[in-house]
Amino acid sequence: MPGLIGRSFRLYRDDLAPLLNKVGAVEKRPQWREALHYGVFLYILLTMSEIELELKDDAQPSVVNDPELEIMLKAGLHFGYSRSKRHPKMKPYIFGQRNGVEVFDLEKVRDNLKDALAFIAELSGQGKNMILVGTKVAARGSIEKAARDLGLPYVSNRWIGGTLTNFNMIRKRIDYFENLKEDKKSGALEEKYTKKEVLRLSEKIIKLEVIFGGVASLKKLPDALFIVDPEEEITAVREARRLSIPIIGLASNDNNPDEVTYLIPGNDSSRASINFIIERVSEAWQKGKANII
Repeated sequence: MPGLIGRSFRLYRDDLAPLLNKVGAVEKRPQWREALHYGVFLYILLTMSEIELELKDDAQPSVVNDPELEIMLKAGLHFGYSRSKRHPKMKPYIFGQRNGVEVFDLEKVRDNLKDALAFIAELSGQGKNMILVGTKVAARGSIEKAARDLGLPYVSNRWIGGTLTNFNMIRKRIDYFENLKEDKKSGALEEKYTKKEVLRLSEKIIKLEVIFGGVASLKKLPDALFIVDPEEEITAVREARRLSIPIIGLASNDNNPDEVTYLIPGNDSSRASINFIIERVSEAWQKGKANII
């Protein structure tokens, strides 16, 4: 039970509390704001408790006796959206429905994940490159940390149209950004421009860092993309497909599985489930780099 309470609290804290704070800002009475937060947390706890009990009792008996599937269950990887949001082609990956929420078949999730990780390890072992993409709030932290640890390019804010399909032009903008940074670091900006112009260019560097900072190391088109929620990053998906660049995607039941090369069906909205998948991706990349495929 303590683990369930912890998972419920993290879901509430990371994914719902920020939204409730915005809604609650309109309400002037503190007791009503507190009641709103408490009520939502209690609902999450009761819902997750009921779903997990049903899953363990009669939904997927193999989960109880399989440590790997148990970890996936604890990460909340099995949660999808409501049936009304489900893409028809995701039906084979759905085990059932609990309290209006569709539940993924974790055995199929594991099989797909295994194939995706094998491909990622192969890429790394061949010295190839991959962009990590995840602009959802729940994905940004994990994407950025993994990219830094692995030395990979990433996009955690807005995907800039043309990043792949107009790469040469994007690369020129990145070069301009890097030259500005170098000039500021060396003091060349102060030598070339007035104080007002230096201030303007310094502000521009900050803006360009947000836009291009994650892909500054990208000297050529990537060999693959790893994407959290391909439906959310549809521009990146379309560009990659147009150039026949493989896509590995963590995708919930609202996604079209045909849009990605390697589908990882599962919860793409929770920090816990996203962290779980990205940690596995990182491990696969490191193993491949060490030629332990």
